[in-house]
Amino acid sequence: MRRFVMAFLVAILGFPAVIPALSQAAQPSTSAQAPTPAQTADPVIYWNRVLLGLQAAQGVQPPTVQPTYELAVVHAAIYDAVVSIDHGAAPFLIHFTGPRSASLPAAADTAARDTLVKLYPSQQAGIDQGYAAMLAKVPAGHRKSQGIQVGNVVAHRILARRANDGSSAPLVPFTPGRSSGNYQLTPPKFQQPVFTQWPMVRPFVLKRANQFRLPPPPALTSPAYARAINEVKTLGISQGSTRTADQMQIGQFWNPPIWGFWNQIAQTAALAHHGTLSQNARTFAVLNLTFADSAIAFYDSKYAYDLWRPITAIRNADSDGNLATAGDPNWTPLVATAPDPSYPGAHSTISTAGAIVLSSIYGPKLKFAVTSPALPGVQRSFTSFADAAQEAGLSRIYAGVHTRIDHSAGQTLGRQVATFAVDRFSRVGRAATRAR
Repeated sequence: MRRFVMAFLVAILGFPAVIPALSQAAQPSTSAQAPTPAQTADPVIYWNRVLLGLQAAQGVQPPTVQPTYELAVVHAAIYDAVVSIDHGAAPFLIHFTGPRSASLPAAADTAARDTLVKLYPSQQAGIDQGYAAMLAKVPAGHRKSQGIQVGNVVAHRILARRANDGSSAPLVPFTPGRSSGNYQLTPPKFQQPVFTQWPMVRPFVLKRANQFRLPPPPALTSPAYARAINEVKTLGISQGSTRTADQMQIGQFWNPPIWGFWNQIAQTAALAHHGTLSQNARTFAVLNLTFADSAIAFYDSKYAYDLWRPITAIRNADSDGNLATAGDPNWTPLVATAPDPSYPGAHSTISTAGAIVLSSIYGPKLKFAVTSPALPGVQRSFTSFADAAQEAGLSRIYAGVHTRIDHSAGQTLGRQVATFAVDRFSRVGRAATRAR
């Protein structure tokens, strides 16, 4: 129970909060502190905040499961439970026809609760406490009972469908290559790379993990490679950088898990547009199924090419065969390098995908400000989803952990996955409309 309470506190105080700015279209609260889950009436946003809190709490997230996976499972369950009752669209993963009289909130709460308990069994006591509080808001009666039944059925069918999808497989052993350009374990901890098994996970929306596998990165001897390495060498170094003060802030600001930022941005958009439960269920399902498949896709490309990180490339530049680069054996980035290959950048992939999904639902423009646990008290303001995505991607160059090659490749991959996912959801919606 104590760990779950701490997870809630992290969700409230330690995770990025997104604050909508005043506009003619909508004037939601500009309070810098996100409401606690208990203060949130919408079940979709409530359970999204609970899940983000669980993932941010130390020792709760399974180390071999990529966090976008749980977000996809939970929000797919909520979405399919809701549409099985209101029939506003076709279910995405599970086709189940619930009674129209069933309570939508009860179905959403139950679908979320049942999937979360399966995904985080050690946190069941706290999850059940939140579930009881949310169900208490639903009037007693047969509609509530029907909603609970629908949520239970849909959640368990989705969990059964995702069984043996590769998400519980052990890590694939990794042996660093011996040639220039090969990924090497990075200082200071020299950790083994993470999620080496993730390219083998069955996607949610994509046909296969390598459906949009990127082309190989430029050769180490190419001018494009030299430009990219020299840019991050001067901008991303911890001391003596050519960064502006704003670029340094950007590099530090966006360092936490990028899907957390974009789920918070989605919360802001949903609240600013006064979305219904059904509308919000669709938004967060499309967003997080896209993120889950984006992660599968970027790990597919990362481990297909095993490109070394900037810290390795710059320290060993004298051996890369490129006369336009020069080695610096003491070069250190602004922030610690994540333990996985460099190409493509995860921040750029996820951020581009998130901007495309949210723009397809709400339009491209929204004034909002984002806060970060990495820099308490600092806000970054934006007027569009695309602006936030671009800054988040570039932040990894300023942080010294990615090159512009990684950034551009991530943008390409995120755009391809998101476009495919949005189109598939749209086709499902059109099919449902014709069926009615």
